[in-house]
This record gives sequence, C-alpha cells and structure tokens, in this order.
Amino acid sequence: QVQLVEAGGGLVQAGGSLRLSCAASASTFSSYAVGWFRQAPGEEREFVAAIGPWRGGATGYADSVKGRFSISRDIGKYTVYLQMNSLEPEDTAVYYCAAGTYFTKGDRSYDIWGQGTQVTVSS
Repeated sequence: QVQLVEAGGGLVQAGGSLRLSCAASASTFSSYAVGWFRQAPGEEREFVAAIGPWRGGATGYADSVKGRFSISRDIGKYTVYLQMNSLEPEDTAVYYCAAGTYFTKGDRSYDIWGQGTQVTVSS
C-alpha cells in the first residue's frame, strides 16, 4: 500500500509563494493520478488540482486557483508538487494530497490520503 507524506506548508504573507510536496513510499505511485484538496475550518473539503499518472499526465485546477497554482510530478522521486503563487488569505486551509486510479476532481475517487499540511496566508 502506497503511503503519502505532505510537506511544505507554513505561514506566508498574502502575495507570497509556497511549494507543497507529496512524497510516496513506492514506485507504483507513478501509476496513480494524484489530487490536491484543501479544507478550511468549518468548510467542506474542496478540490484544488490534479495530475494524471505517469510522465506528462493531464492536469486540472479549480477555478479559484487557476493561473496561480501549478501541479507537477517527479517520477524518479515519487513526488508530486503543488506550486502556489500569489497566495491569498482565502487559500488558508489544511492541504491534502491523495492518490487514486482515475484523474478526477471528485475526492471520493481517491483511495490513499496523506495526513495534511497547514497553509496559513496572512493579510
């Protein structure tokens, strides 16, 4: 079973940048689609971005982050990244990465989840 570990969260001022990473425990990670989701206090978990399996997989973004966030993967390092630029206070949330069979925006399609990393954007 693949295990996922997120890292890279922290406190940043509005307009700043962070890069989150999602590291997997097995090479089979490359065959999974990976999604990033976030959950703010009192809110439901929402889709942020996703990338298809293997090298050159399709990517997709929530409208709220399109043009500011970028998802990518390093096959050799079993890692998926979420580059977040022009951060806004509304981006404050716990960010989770998840792996699944299908490239989709629906969180129920993802079977394996990381523990989450906190992102806080101050105004």
